[in-house]
Amino acid sequence: MIIAVMPDSRCPWCLGHEIYIRYHDDEWGVPERDPRRLFEMLILEGAQAGLSWLTILKKRGNYHRAFDGFDPVKIARYDDAKVAALLADAGIVRNRLKIAATIANARAVVAMGEGAFADFLWSFTGGAPVQNRRRAMRDLPARTPESDAMSKALLARGFKFVGSTICHAFMQAVGMVNDHLVTCPRHGALAGGMILPRRVDRGMARQFLCAARVGRA
Repeated sequence: MIIAVMPDSRCPWCLGHEIYIRYHDDEWGVPERDPRRLFEMLILEGAQAGLSWLTILKKRGNYHRAFDGFDPVKIARYDDAKVAALLADAGIVRNRLKIAATIANARAVVAMGEGAFADFLWSFTGGAPVQNRRRAMRDLPARTPESDAMSKALLARGFKFVGSTICHAFMQAVGMVNDHLVTCPRHGALAGGMILPRRVDRGMARQFLCAARVGRA
């Protein structure tokens, strides 16, 4: 379901580019449970380090192509020849450290198991989205105690490019925290359950929505 919103009532960060607006309206902050999608977003947030998120969104289709649809099993098997091909691919961010991190992260996910990986990530918010009530962009933190804890735990398991700031941006993107401003219609839509999590069976919807907890502003 796509909620119609007035342009001037959206979160200010998305205004000014159609790609940002579509991402804000359709995806940002929607609770995501699918392990493959969670892995994708963790990789893309790491790729964004030092760049704009718009740059990554524009290259997203290329990332899907270059990294085998973000299949961690396939990525975990990448060899030197594949790394060389990625470094020559103008469609992605050609950064050797970020490419190596993607491979290391895929191997860490495979070691954990994809289902366990998803459960592990959601454990940092108690398994349910935190419904924040931010009123202005200045109220949005760059990191939180939850993102600090996630970063520390991921690093301990061999993940790379998962600093606390990256983890917090990831948590916002996949709906572990609802950081839409309260003036944005998407905040109420998500907090009120008007948008159900992707790939969650509707028979589980009531249980999921009842579990949603309210976080402090």
